[in-house]
Amino acid sequence: MKTPTFVVALCFSMMSFGQQKLDEVRVEGKSRSLQKSLSKTTNTAVVTSKELLKAACCNLAESFETNPSIDVNFSDALTGTKQIRMLGLTSPYILIAEENIPSVRGASQIFGLSFIPGTWVESIQITKGAGSVVNGYESISGQINTELIKPQKDIPFFINAYADNGNRYELNTHFKAKLGKYWASSLFIHGNARLGKNDMNDDGFLDNPLGQQFNITNRWQYTNPETGWVSFFNLKYLNDQKQMGEVDFHPHHHRGTTQRWGSEINTERFDITTKSGYVFKGMPYQSLGFQNAFSYHHQSSYFGLREYGMKQQSLYSNFIFNSIIENTRNKFSTGINATLDRYTEVFDATDYSRIDNAIGTFFEYTFDNGKTLSYILGGRVDYHNRLGVFFTPRFHLRYNPWEFGVLRLSMGRGKRAANIWAENQTLFNSSRQFVVQNSGGSLYGLDPEIAWNYGLSFTQKFRIFNKNASFTIDAYRTDFQNQVVVDVMQNAQQVIFYNLKGRSYANTLQLDFDFEPLQRLNIRNSFKYYDVATDYLSGRFQRPLQARNRFFSNVEYETALTEKQQQWKMDATYHWIGVQQLPFTGNNPPTAQMGNFSPSYSLVNAQVTRVFSRSFEVYLGAENVFNYQQERAILGADAPFGPYFDATITYAPVFGRMIYTGLRYKVL
Repeated sequence: MKTPTFVVALCFSMMSFGQQKLDEVRVEGKSRSLQKSLSKTTNTAVVTSKELLKAACCNLAESFETNPSIDVNFSDALTGTKQIRMLGLTSPYILIAEENIPSVRGASQIFGLSFIPGTWVESIQITKGAGSVVNGYESISGQINTELIKPQKDIPFFINAYADNGNRYELNTHFKAKLGKYWASSLFIHGNARLGKNDMNDDGFLDNPLGQQFNITNRWQYTNPETGWVSFFNLKYLNDQKQMGEVDFHPHHHRGTTQRWGSEINTERFDITTKSGYVFKGMPYQSLGFQNAFSYHHQSSYFGLREYGMKQQSLYSNFIFNSIIENTRNKFSTGINATLDRYTEVFDATDYSRIDNAIGTFFEYTFDNGKTLSYILGGRVDYHNRLGVFFTPRFHLRYNPWEFGVLRLSMGRGKRAANIWAENQTLFNSSRQFVVQNSGGSLYGLDPEIAWNYGLSFTQKFRIFNKNASFTIDAYRTDFQNQVVVDVMQNAQQVIFYNLKGRSYANTLQLDFDFEPLQRLNIRNSFKYYDVATDYLSGRFQRPLQARNRFFSNVEYETALTEKQQQWKMDATYHWIGVQQLPFTGNNPPTAQMGNFSPSYSLVNAQVTRVFSRSFEVYLGAENVFNYQQERAILGADAPFGPYFDATITYAPVFGRMIYTGLRYKVL
């Protein structure tokens, strides 16, 4: 991947300047790996490709370990899947897009982030709070938009090889071809496999699934500055296979029997996306864009004796027109978009197939005086065959009261259809019975989810001992008018789904302090407080497996570049995770109970990279350096087909210390 650190060399070979000859002038600069703007209206952080190199971010789900805005949690003890949360809410409440086209949704909600290799990513934009109405109505706690490497900016060849002590091996590569004056194409290829069985906690179950993934993307870009047209065309194919369960489970012998508990999740996915944009000649402030996407997602899976299959075919179109009102201080975006989703879903022999379709129009006005004040006022009206006709308002404001200080306000409403099986399939790794309290709603007998989000943020940049520093305070609240409650607090042998009866909210407070005490040494610290509670049938509880308090610290240092473009890069991240409310297990026998709260614990990740040249580097790192493991990750592991088996109460790492190494090579 291209590094954001840039070096501009101006060569004046054998040129005279007065009485001296100047062979070379080198101007060096360094951009930050995590960027926060004082002039952007929304509370958005930009994660560059340099930040993604600081950890073993083999895929997008694993790329947020060094980012204080996103919490990375463990979804269960079997799938190895990492779940992200923003403002105390899980990924279904985050609008996740790829190049501003919604991508991780519906059938791909749980595993979709693991389908995007980190080495393909150019940057990630993380926006807290309700996002832009241009991208849809579903965003509640925030938006994550991933920008892939553009063919026009790509390098001719790149390869990344990776291996770790968990017997996981990975290869990423991409190629670029320049085709004439206006066309460029990139081919991205990714493959990974976990070939060896690991059971570090000796419970008889695999700590991480066996499996393999093949992922290929072909991108085309057309850019003609003379006519003002820019177009992208992408083709993607993915095949992902996972095997989980007992160490001695063999699918051909044990599937469908009670001899050994096992699971397989096989996913095949195909995507086509197109984007075209036109900038009006002589009017750079006026443009139009047209986005289209088709996706086919097919998952076949079983969890012990429980069968689950999901097929989703989706169409998405979005037309956007951008212009101004009188002058460039007053801008607007307007357009129309439509979505069609066909779900073929079968869970435990019950057919839940359906067709969803929606069409909506939006208008977003932006005022920016170019100095101290800007705001975005947007709204959209949508018709959805299951959600009805509804209005979505959003508002963002930025005010700079003084130099290097910025105050931001935001508020907005979000609405979404909960896919209760696809979004909660990690709960299938248990003997719990699933109960849906049908209230006559249009989605599994339930009503759509509706929430308001309110946010306040203040950032001040300053100097300490003549060194750069910044302080940020973020305070957000999410109020649910309705929520599909996933109740694991009523009965240890059940999961109950029902419409919210009472209140559900998420209050979050985050304090960040960033400091650069020495040149090329950066320290980021963050404290987060969460008050996330829901009224369950048995009373009000904190959201299970959500820590009230978290602390984060990241230290990054790199040596100066030598004339041969060599340097060392070092990075360490510390996480402290406070106590977490655990799902109710009180009606289990004492040997199958876990108490009400987890212990607090700490995790340390570290990495060292040796850059040998602009083309070649080697890295060595470790996650969970001090080998912290959850004491008992699976209840009833000795009787997985019994009534007390549960592999879903996971609050800490299962695998333990993970050591990895790899290399990167590129042709510039």
